[in-house]
Amino acid sequence: MRNLDFAELPTLVGQEVAVTDWVTITQQQVNQFAEATGDHQWIHVDVERAKAGPFGAPIAHGFLTLSLIPRFFESAFNVSNSRMGVNYGLNQVRFTAPVPVGSRLRARLTLLACEPIEGNGLQMTWKVVMEREGSDRPVCVAESISRRYA
Repeated sequence: MRNLDFAELPTLVGQEVAVTDWVTITQQQVNQFAEATGDHQWIHVDVERAKAGPFGAPIAHGFLTLSLIPRFFESAFNVSNSRMGVNYGLNQVRFTAPVPVGSRLRARLTLLACEPIEGNGLQMTWKVVMEREGSDRPVCVAESISRRYA
């Protein structure tokens, strides 16, 4: 885990700040996500039917993949001299490849913008590129907007 100082964040614009550790996507996670969201499409939760489907296995929901963003940020770096951070939203999001259950994912986090905001804070726009181990194509590319306050 990388340690960053709040005051250092603006100097990192344009840089890949972190590459996370790998996270394995399990069928249990997929099933729990289906329960939480009500999205029980067979391609995600019916293992036997999904084996005969277009991907040869069940795949994670796109929004499950997207929901890993906070986990990736949490594990990638710590910001000292910051009293809190909040998710502010997303800009572009694309699900560029499927995530078969059992896949290992990681994220590359690049700081695209960092502007001061009211309340002694910073608003940051991050490019998040999620990679699947063994694949040349990312599985998700998104711009995540967060705010940190000193």
